[in-house]
Amino acid sequence: MIQITETEDRQTCYALRQEVFVQEQGYTAEGEVDDLDAISHHLLAVEDDEPVATARVYIDGTTAKIGRVCVITSRRGIGLGADIINAAVALAAQKRAKHVVLGAQVHAIGFYEKLGFTPFDPPYDDEGQPHQMMKQAL
Repeated sequence: MIQITETEDRQTCYALRQEVFVQEQGYTAEGEVDDLDAISHHLLAVEDDEPVATARVYIDGTTAKIGRVCVITSRRGIGLGADIINAAVALAAQKRAKHVVLGAQVHAIGFYEKLGFTPFDPPYDDEGQPHQMMKQAL
């Protein structure tokens, strides 16, 4: 069974992000950890004591920004991505956010639309990968 909880263990979250974003997807390691990490809420999904997914939620007034969402390769396709996004949205609501935003990789727009997000603003580039801002009212 997979458990998703808020964690203070940012190093484990960073290690998952390093594996998925840097090693697998080719993003730079320098940009992976940033100033928002220290002031964000971090979610960690664990299965049988193994970290398998993470996300962060940064609260800015009444807006929560979900970011750094990743699931290890072996656990994709089982609904875990949706579960961690739903946990992030629930955390944002618990922190009294009124809106949730995120920057989706363009290939994942349909995934986020199924979870209630809608695109806004033009697509933008993040290290050579096209992204789309998406939002959801709480």
